[in-house]
Amino acid sequence: MRGILRARREEMCDLLRRLVEAESPSRDRASQERAMAVLREAYEGIGYRVRRYRGSESCGVLLAAPRKRRRGRPLQVALGHCDTVWPLGTLETMPIHLNDGKMTGPGIYDMKGGLVMTIFALAALQEAGIEPEVTPVALVNSDEEVGSGESKRAVQRLAAIADRVLVLEPAYGREGQLKTARKGVGQFTIRVKGKASHAGLAPGEGVSAILELSLVVQKLFALNDPEQGITVNVGTIDGGMRPNVVAPESSAAVDVRVVTSEQGRQIERAIHGLEPETPGATLEVEGGVGTPPLERTPRNRKLWYLARELGAELDLELDECLAGGASDGNTTSLFTPTLDGLGAVGGGAHAVHEFVEVDSLVERGALLALLLAAPALDT
Repeated sequence: MRGILRARREEMCDLLRRLVEAESPSRDRASQERAMAVLREAYEGIGYRVRRYRGSESCGVLLAAPRKRRRGRPLQVALGHCDTVWPLGTLETMPIHLNDGKMTGPGIYDMKGGLVMTIFALAALQEAGIEPEVTPVALVNSDEEVGSGESKRAVQRLAAIADRVLVLEPAYGREGQLKTARKGVGQFTIRVKGKASHAGLAPGEGVSAILELSLVVQKLFALNDPEQGITVNVGTIDGGMRPNVVAPESSAAVDVRVVTSEQGRQIERAIHGLEPETPGATLEVEGGVGTPPLERTPRNRKLWYLARELGAELDLELDECLAGGASDGNTTSLFTPTLDGLGAVGGGAHAVHEFVEVDSLVERGALLALLLAAPALDT
C-alpha cells in the first residue's frame, strides 16, 4: 500500500496545492464552493458518487460514496472539514511553498492534507484490488472551525449507522500522535446586575456590578484543576457606564474544558450555582458544556489498538494523546467507535508557519488505507 502511494506522491502534492489554493474561510460560502468543486472532481475521478447538501448559513456538506455498493454491508466514515480559519486573500502573504520535504500554506495542515489523504487511500485500495468489507464513505463539512452548527445533524446521522468513524484531523505534534481523547468544551455567559449611582455624590446608594463580577471571576478561576485536566478561563469581561458612575451591569464570557462528561456536569452545576455576595446584586448564568469530550471508551480503544497494530505492519510506532481542542470526533464518539488525528503530520495549525510533512501523506495514507480495509469491529 505504501508503494502505491509513494508512486503517487507528486499527484497528492498537486491535489493538495489545488485544494489550498481554493481558499475556504468558514464564513465565506462562495469561496468554499471552489474547495468543494475540487473535492467533487477528485472523488468522481475515483468512481465515487458525490452529493452536496447545502446549508442556509454555511456551504453545507459533501458526501462521497462508492457508485457500486453491496447491500447489507456495514458502513464506515472518513470525516473531515474543508473550512479554515484563514481569511480570503491569505495566500498573498502566506503562499504555498514546497521545500525540504515540507509544504506550507493556509489550511494545509488543518486539515486539507487529511482530505487529500482520504482520496488517495481509497484510490490505493482500488489499485490494489481490495474492496473493503466495511463500505467507506467520506463526509466533508464546511463549518467545523466555527462549531459545526449546521452540519452537526448530518454528522450525527451518519455516525449513528456507522461501524466506525475515522477523523482526518491532523496528527498531534511532530511525533504524529493520534488523538484518542479530546476535551469537551463549554461556553458560559455570566451577567451581573447592580444599581447605578453617582460615584462621588452618592456612592453608598449604588451597587457595583463590577465589584460583584470581580468576586465571581475569582470563584471561576478556583474551579481550575490542572491535574484532572479541567480548565476554566474568563476570556472577556465588560461592564460599567463611565468612571464617575457605580456600574449597574457587567458580564463575563467563560470557556470551560473538561476531560470527562462527569466533569462537565460538575462544572455546569458549580457555575449555575454561583450566588452573589454583594448586597443588592443579582446574577444570571447562561450556557453549558455543549461539546462533549471524546473519551477513551472501550470501543474507541479497540479502534486505537487496531490502528497501532496496523501501524506496526508499516513500521510506524504510533503514540496517542489527549487534545485540548474539540473536533467533530467529539460528536461521533457518542454513537460509534471513533479515532481522531489520522491526518497529516506537520505543525502550525492556525499559525503563519502552518505546514505538512509531505512524506507523512504517504505514510499516514497507507495507515488509513489499512484501516479502511479492516473488517468490522466486534464491539
